[in-house]
Amino acid sequence: MSLQRFLQDWAIPALIGLAAAAVLLLLFPQFQGKTERSRLPASFQGPVSYADAVTLAGPAVVNIFTRKTVSQRRHPLYNHPLFRRLFDNMNVPQQERMQSNLGSGVIVDPDGYILTNFHVISGAEQIAVVLSDGREAQADLVGADADFDLAVLKIDLPDLTSIEVGEPDRAQVGDVVLAIGNPFGVGQSVTQGIISATGRDLANTGTGSYLQNFLQTDAAVNPGNSGGALVDAYGKLLGINTSILNQSGSAGGISFAIPANIALKIMQDIIEFGRVVPGWLGIEAQNLTPLLARSFNLTSTNGVIISAIYNEGPAHRAGLKPGDVITHINGDPINDGEHGNAAMATLRPGEVVTITYVRNGATLTTQATVSEKPQPQDEG
Repeated sequence: MSLQRFLQDWAIPALIGLAAAAVLLLLFPQFQGKTERSRLPASFQGPVSYADAVTLAGPAVVNIFTRKTVSQRRHPLYNHPLFRRLFDNMNVPQQERMQSNLGSGVIVDPDGYILTNFHVISGAEQIAVVLSDGREAQADLVGADADFDLAVLKIDLPDLTSIEVGEPDRAQVGDVVLAIGNPFGVGQSVTQGIISATGRDLANTGTGSYLQNFLQTDAAVNPGNSGGALVDAYGKLLGINTSILNQSGSAGGISFAIPANIALKIMQDIIEFGRVVPGWLGIEAQNLTPLLARSFNLTSTNGVIISAIYNEGPAHRAGLKPGDVITHINGDPINDGEHGNAAMATLRPGEVVTITYVRNGATLTTQATVSEKPQPQDEG
């Protein structure tokens, strides 16, 4: 085949076809092979896999096993209603047995400090921690607080991986989260969901918790996940998984986590003071009802109104007065008294806070130095 014929039969038509295709792609960019995903705005594009997040956070999540001695009636007929009173009157000897419990925890400091739930270790005589790499250690209980359902453990092992802390204050409804823990004792497991609510108050759910600022998620959380990590899509700690809102005791699509910033504050208090030291401003406040709002010419009921103030307390020294309406602390809105308690839970004595308040229709700001609430003095 001559060169001239090759050019006529093959090369020239091919070049014409390529040129025509290039013109079509320029005129009709929708045919450039872009997928639906690539045409989405950047803010809507998420990772195909969360394996990197799990790789980052997983080594910091531990399994916790506890044991305690419980008394058990010896006679098999004790629970029979006809014989129970008889056995009680006879003072039947009891036998002891070991009861085991399981949960999860999060290494938050490379020195070996672990955060978990109080109910995971409550009454435990022995606490064993199993790391994701298979290592085991006996844990010492540094301290705990039942009101916040948090406990601090300490283990002594080398080369510990601590978790990176995220920004729970910036968590939004719809953010992807992962729950990492030890459900039912099967070993470390990961479930995925979203933040379904923030600032959740559990006062009416029977949990008995002091906190009113939980993160709510639909990531599956089961018995054994308690004390484990709730992390964001980048593997950073957002909260400590704490409770399940389900009568059956298994995953039901609603679970709650203590925000990491509050949990770390509790841990610091326990390590430093041996107990939780809530911040104190020296005020008594009440919720702003519609009637009170109208009487103060306010257009919203968001905020708390100062009903009394302690002489020479932090708020008094900052210039606040009874009748002032506090709307924000450090920029965070105080919608009611419960949100105020939650805001104070993150503060430590000596910390300086910015308070936004309304007085005589004007919005003002001031700064106050948080202190510890004075202990009542014994009389006599």
